[in-house]
Amino acid sequence: MANVLGNLSRALLIGITLMVLVIALFHGQFIATDTSVWISGFLRAVHVWAGILWIGLLYYFNFVQIPTMPQVPAELKPGVSKYIAPKALLYFRHGSLLTLIAGLGLSGGNLVPSLTFAEGSRVIGLGMWLGIIMAFNVWFLIWPNQKIALGIVDGTADQKAAAAKTAMIFSRTNFILSFPMLYCMVAHGHISPA
Repeated sequence: MANVLGNLSRALLIGITLMVLVIALFHGQFIATDTSVWISGFLRAVHVWAGILWIGLLYYFNFVQIPTMPQVPAELKPGVSKYIAPKALLYFRHGSLLTLIAGLGLSGGNLVPSLTFAEGSRVIGLGMWLGIIMAFNVWFLIWPNQKIALGIVDGTADQKAAAAKTAMIFSRTNFILSFPMLYCMVAHGHISPA
């Protein structure tokens, strides 16, 4: 059992296979009768899964890594900065991209009304804009600065310190924005539309 579950790729494959089995078992009839309903449900599952990955790592960085790093002895910091942080940032930025793509795909014909805050789409529209801003921050502000701070891209000690501070500020910005964004995503469809 440890050979199977000890390997992330195998565990991921098993999880995806189980999801497909559950889909086939409970909603297989939609595949043949109404493909659009099935595609929408599948995109929703991908959107939620990728969002959990993305926001879960955002919360890991803000609740655990950022506050803990000043207390980590200097000789142990390379273990985080050379191994843990780059891998976490890989899943973090790709989780944001997959969340954004699945969310935009899920919006279908409601994309323009949502992004322009049309009647009945204001809550989800705000959530979408917050998600877009957060994904932009990940790819164009946090990640480029983290590459310098972690030494993936060369920089002086001063440049690394400045990059780490900038990455932290935009990570905290995303942390703050995640609360109203998550509310908008959950409220849409469950509370009367605004």
